[in-house]
Parts: sequence; structure tokens; C-alpha cells
Amino acid sequence: MSVTVFYRDEVIARGSPEEFAGALRGLEPLTRSSDLLAFDDETGAQIDLDLTGAAPPPRPRGRPSLGVEAREVTLLPRHWEWLANQPGGASVTLRKLVEAGMRRGRTERECRDAAYRFLTVMAGDRPGYEEAIRALYAGQRAKFEAYSMLWPEAIRDHARALAWPDSAG
Repeated sequence: MSVTVFYRDEVIARGSPEEFAGALRGLEPLTRSSDLLAFDDETGAQIDLDLTGAAPPPRPRGRPSLGVEAREVTLLPRHWEWLANQPGGASVTLRKLVEAGMRRGRTERECRDAAYRFLTVMAGDRPGYEEAIRALYAGQRAKFEAYSMLWPEAIRDHARALAWPDSAG
């Protein structure tokens, strides 16, 4: 998982939490917990970082070398029949379908939703927020840029990268 960490309105870390958690543990005590916020770079969702240095949780039973996790899947009988006839069975086929979907990348809607989740936390009370969100979902990048012009550069740049990941600048 890749994350971006903001201290107030500036990016102070980006990448895997394991890469920078130690450095973040050395920060001065925070005046407000909202001064240090971390966001998932894929979804834009705010996440909690474990800065205690605690050992990782024990791995679940199953196929630990693969990290396989059992969960419930509900399908119609015709779907189960189709899966049963695929080489390798249902689990292999489902994993292949998920991997193929992940390789295709995120849709425009998923990118804009990620930017929205991030902006709700970091810019929800800033001038032009509502107009910027409308422009974001309308795909009007120039209007989004105009409405977010007064925001801190790091917030504006991160939102832009989430919303339009394939665009330069």
C-alpha cells in the first residue's frame, strides 16, 4: 500500500508506511491529532498509521505463503456452474479475473471518487470547495484548477494526481 502523509498542509512522507513509520515516530508531539493525516494513494481514503512500533499481527491460517484469505462470495447457481468448469476451479478463476481488473487500472469515476474522499478531509472548509467538486465530477479540469487556486499547493497537487493520474503536471 502506498500512502501520502500530510503534516498540516504539507506532504511530509509518501510511499509504503514501513519506509517512513520510524521517522514519523520521531516527530514532536502534535498539538492536534488532525495535524498529521495519512491517505491511501489508491482510494484517497484517510487511514490510520501505526506509529507505536508494535510487531505485525500474526498471519491468518490458510495458505500463509500466498497470503490467501477466505471470505464469503455469493453468486447465482449459473455463475457457480461456469466457475466450476474453468481450469483450476472457482478460486483460481476469481483470482485471475480480479488480477485482470486490477491491471486495467482505475476508472475515471474511481479516480474522481478518490480525489473527493481526500478533498472532503483536506479542503472541505476551504473557499471554492463545492464548486471544485462539481468541476471535478464534470471532468472540467480547468475549472477545478481555478476553484482550487487559493488552496495550499500540496493539497491541490495531490487532489489533481488522484483525479487525473495519467496527466502530466
